[in-house]
Amino acid sequence: MSEKKLYVELPPFTGRNVSISEIAEAMHKDAQYVRIGLQQGIFKFGYAMKVGNSKEYNYYCPDRKVWEEIGYFCPEAV
Repeated sequence: MSEKKLYVELPPFTGRNVSISEIAEAMHKDAQYVRIGLQQGIFKFGYAMKVGNSKEYNYYCPDRKVWEEIGYFCPEAV
């Protein structure tokens, strides 16, 4: 019995940092909801890194991880 193979064409990922506001809009949620989810490690599509001893965070959400986790990709923003 031969196995059937499925080939999927992937979007043209570039490693672009998808903005928090763009992700929030795609999820139909508030940007603060996305930020807190990243800070607490609930969301796996990006990284929240604290800046030194301050209360500020920097965020990196690569386009491929965002697509893999929530299915959002915007080729126009590339």
